Amino acid sequence: MTTVFSAPAVAPVAVPLWRRVLPHLAAVLVFLALAVLYFSPIVFDGKTLSQHDIVQFNGGAHEAQLYREATGKEALWTNSMFSGMPTYLISTRFPGDLSIYLQKIFTLGLPAVVANLFLALVCGYVLFVALGLSPVVSGVGAIALGFTSYNLVILAAGHNTKSLALAYAPVVLAGLLVAFRRNKWLGTGLFAVGLAMNIRANHLQITYYLLLLVLVFGVVELVYAAREKRLPDFLSRTALLGVAALLAVGVSFGRLYTTIEYGKFSIRGKSELTTPPPTAPGQPAAAPAGDDGAGGSGLDRDYAFGWSYGVGETITLLVPNFYGGASQTKLSDDSATGQALTGLGVPTGQLSEYLKAMPTYWGDQPVTSGPVYVGAIVCFLFVLGLFVADRRTRLWLLVGTILSIVLAWGKNFETFNYLMFDYFPGYNKFRSVSMALVIAQLAMPLLAVLALARVLRSRAAGLPVAGASTHPSLAALAGKTTTDAPETADLKRKLLLAGGITAGICVLALLIGMGADFSSPIDAQLQQQGFPLDALRQDRASLLRSDVFRSIIFIALAFGALWFYLQRKVSAGMAAALVGLLTLVDLWGVDKRYLNDNNFQRETIAQQFVPTAADQQILQDKDKSYRVLNTANPFNEANTSYFHKSIGGYHGAKLRRYQDLIDRQISQNNTQVLSMLNTRYVILPAQPGQQGQPGQPEQVQRNPGALGNAWFINEIQKVQTPDQEIAALSNLSVATAAVVDVAKFPLAKTSFSAPGSTITLTDYSPDALKYRATATADAFAVFSEIYYADGWNAYLDGKLVPHVRANYVLRAMPVPAGTHTIEFKFEPTEYAIGNTVSLVSSVLLIVVLLGLVVYTVRQPADQNEAAFV
Repeated sequence: MTTVFSAPAVAPVAVPLWRRVLPHLAAVLVFLALAVLYFSPIVFDGKTLSQHDIVQFNGGAHEAQLYREATGKEALWTNSMFSGMPTYLISTRFPGDLSIYLQKIFTLGLPAVVANLFLALVCGYVLFVALGLSPVVSGVGAIALGFTSYNLVILAAGHNTKSLALAYAPVVLAGLLVAFRRNKWLGTGLFAVGLAMNIRANHLQITYYLLLLVLVFGVVELVYAAREKRLPDFLSRTALLGVAALLAVGVSFGRLYTTIEYGKFSIRGKSELTTPPPTAPGQPAAAPAGDDGAGGSGLDRDYAFGWSYGVGETITLLVPNFYGGASQTKLSDDSATGQALTGLGVPTGQLSEYLKAMPTYWGDQPVTSGPVYVGAIVCFLFVLGLFVADRRTRLWLLVGTILSIVLAWGKNFETFNYLMFDYFPGYNKFRSVSMALVIAQLAMPLLAVLALARVLRSRAAGLPVAGASTHPSLAALAGKTTTDAPETADLKRKLLLAGGITAGICVLALLIGMGADFSSPIDAQLQQQGFPLDALRQDRASLLRSDVFRSIIFIALAFGALWFYLQRKVSAGMAAALVGLLTLVDLWGVDKRYLNDNNFQRETIAQQFVPTAADQQILQDKDKSYRVLNTANPFNEANTSYFHKSIGGYHGAKLRRYQDLIDRQISQNNTQVLSMLNTRYVILPAQPGQQGQPGQPEQVQRNPGALGNAWFINEIQKVQTPDQEIAALSNLSVATAAVVDVAKFPLAKTSFSAPGSTITLTDYSPDALKYRATATADAFAVFSEIYYADGWNAYLDGKLVPHVRANYVLRAMPVPAGTHTIEFKFEPTEYAIGNTVSLVSSVLLIVVLLGLVVYTVRQPADQNEAAFV
């Protein structure tokens, strides 16, 4: 394909529609082929990708999915995790959000992970085409954005929503840049569509980081607008993008509205407790609940900064294995570790299996699935962009990249990051701050490809280069001859400078590595097991050295392609294609370290959830509702949730009060609390045998104290604060008494006597429960269901009546004498309102999208590049 790079003065050229569409169609087909090839075991062999978080999602969402299949309705509440919680962040569909159909169109109905990679490539391509770059150069940009290592690492882990949100981010940036630098109407439309789909992906942390990059852009543009006296134009374009943002939010308003409301009651919200939870013997004292430096609103600071990128670890953007890669890395049989294990007597037939998961990572994070690697060539071109790109653009992207890196350092740069956590709006709602590097993985390829476009465009057009220099020493280094135009000579100097800087950083990394001890916190445990640590550290050093030389080679090859172009040895199209191919080979090779054929399996969802003997035993109980506690890692697994209503589960946003209950009562083995949660069965994990004796299989114990679905109590213990309320559970006889915070739920009567009264659950669905109660006198019933004020309504004989919170987390209500029907229905108004707003906004978004298509088709071909480079 021949690429033409034209000067901005050239007028638009009338080109037939089919000729304009053909290069882009070809690009899309190439992206489809790349995505299919990468995930060929899924497409051609019928395998599935083994994704831990998706398995856990399927476990937690199973009850809601079964209800949807059986009734066609949405279950907005599930009892399968943490004794009960809303499904807003688990598995809730919003019929008003019609963007789901756009998603299906954009991804061509491909399997989920294949679709995510394909979409990342296409959206990256859209970004650069929208900026006026040629199809070939835009394809290079798509590869650089789509195949950055983090995109594949998160797919391997099962973070599909994160991947999807990242895939749409380039379209948001395209709209932003086009709106301010080219056509404000076209840009506004792109921004609306891109942001709507990004938000719809439902990973608000990625959206938050994306908007930080947008904010940096806005600040830079504002400064330049004020300096150049064009504030009215800046404000008008900003207002248009603001309207587009409102439309994008409107499309997902149902999801956002319910999530925001739920956030107030989740561990992202403010804790009501002021005293720290008890700690296990030998453990450091915990911080007071909610002590996050922000008045208790948000995550605990230590929890949020648990995954902080090391300051030195930043070099992985350029040298992926600088810190050993992933926490579990496959080593070859002839590695130093392999040879050492052979010497220790490990059989040859078992050696490869043993070496499949070696702890090669020695960085600051607790564990990692792989580094954030944007590519050696991208880093080289990014540095080049700092010399040749438009000043406003390079300033924005440089500041965004630096901000990204500093935020990712987290606790390793407390001075800045604790201030951000304490005072920057919304920042303390998110954990795993290393994820902030997604800003860099958007900004660096963008500037890199703009630099590539500047180099390839300059020779043909004779354009000046930003910041051109005539320093004699640099001219000599560039090998300037009398036949070189000044612009070409200056580009050569800057190319040499960028290559020298990036290769020099690689050499510096090598020198730093020579002085490292390559030790990791896990080494102490390995030493106790007699593991050959010296050999493992040799392999860690070898991984660093080999990747340093690997990065230098890719930098040299990309440098050579551009140098030969400036020497008029190859065409612009050929140079771009070479750089694109090298970038693909570079990133593909690193990606395959973390997502390869070993990650695929033939198991279906049903095969991933095979009931154990313990599960089968419990499932013989056909009662309508009871709960199960699996004591093997109960609060970090959702397999139990697939089969039973679980005390535990797997989710990053539990109810705050339930987390308090876990920390202060359940973890302290308070059997009274387990009984009030109707924990009928406890699964004890299998135990290994000792000294050749057979081990103990998984066991099921029935809890004789489980109180059932509801019961009447005799007395209410009144307290005045949440701290008193949860502390009272330590010595409460839950079968006969309940504790109520009367400061929030005033009660006139606290003593009851209604002998012979009964209450029974007669009908169960996840978000609607019906009981039959017969009270011999006025009584007070406690229900083994989680109290959640925002949506649960109580009805007595069809009439709405108030209910209260008892025992810190449960529902309770007075019951008058007689026989009654009691119903609890989950009826959150946010869901109904949100669906209506989403429907209206979705229709408007589709109109905007159709308008974009019509507008683009009717415009004459514009071969001019915008002033970004």
